[in-house]
Amino acid sequence: MVTARLAALALMSATFLGLAAEAAAQADKYPSRPIRWIVPYPPAGTTDILARIMGQWLSQQLQQQVVIDNRPGAGNNIGTELAIKALPDGHTVFLVNPANAINASLYTKLPFNFLQDMEGVAGIVRVPNMMVVTRDLPAKSVPEFIDYAKKNPGKVNLASSGSGTSVHLTGELFKAATGLDLLHVPFKGAGPALIELVNGRNVQVIFDNMPSSIGHVKGGTLRALAVTTAKRSSALPDVPTVAETIPGFEASAWFGMSVPKGTPAAVIARLNKEMNAGLNDPKMRARLAELGGDPLIGTPADFWKIHAMETEKWAKAVKVSGAKVE
Repeated sequence: MVTARLAALALMSATFLGLAAEAAAQADKYPSRPIRWIVPYPPAGTTDILARIMGQWLSQQLQQQVVIDNRPGAGNNIGTELAIKALPDGHTVFLVNPANAINASLYTKLPFNFLQDMEGVAGIVRVPNMMVVTRDLPAKSVPEFIDYAKKNPGKVNLASSGSGTSVHLTGELFKAATGLDLLHVPFKGAGPALIELVNGRNVQVIFDNMPSSIGHVKGGTLRALAVTTAKRSSALPDVPTVAETIPGFEASAWFGMSVPKGTPAAVIARLNKEMNAGLNDPKMRARLAELGGDPLIGTPADFWKIHAMETEKWAKAVKVSGAKVE
């Protein structure tokens, strides 16, 4: 009996060591070809900017090209579903953004459960959303904007990077807090929306993620009225918060990387290590700070916990807005 038990323990130990050796071998061989990073929006938006910044870093560290694959459409869901169905070997990764948390409650029917069908790898940054208006709009502050919109009901259009994005929902929270009559005009990403704003066509305001619009603000083609975080951003310290006019108003966006469920733990650990190394690099931190981003450094579990908490938080915003998509 004792001999049999010892033999069983020896077999279990050998199996464990074999699995550990296999996992180590996978990590050593990874990546064996270029990595596709699916971004569920068009070029020029925050998700695209962050993926290209981090992708360049990873290309250098992993010695394989990271190729950005922009797959916009269906409120982020086309790119998401493509990532979920990808081979779980670490050669397809996904740019996680607030829409992945929002869509869980916004859409009544989804063919997937993001938290269950994907696995977290690492966070990238948390950024403010920024209330930005066209240069020809007379309002130069949040109170002036509220006054102008009240005097011009139905004549101020609210742009967004798509229905259900944090850009859209932040605008809806602002409408609910102020009682303003703003018409929501969704675009297929922040890039197209910002082009319309810069050219003064059809839309007048957006609550955009700071990285994609800060260049327009600094360049003078758009005007920032406020940021939506509780505190002012160090990237634009002279821009007030919405909360300075509407106490308690707060919203922010966050971004990270995920992979399909079943991706080897050793591969996830390797990606997490390199992502965190990038976020700790002084030049990278300075670049992200210019965009208004605060690094999200941590374990895969840390990032997935953030995602779960944000899914719950944005569900409340969806309820307040009354927004639903079939």
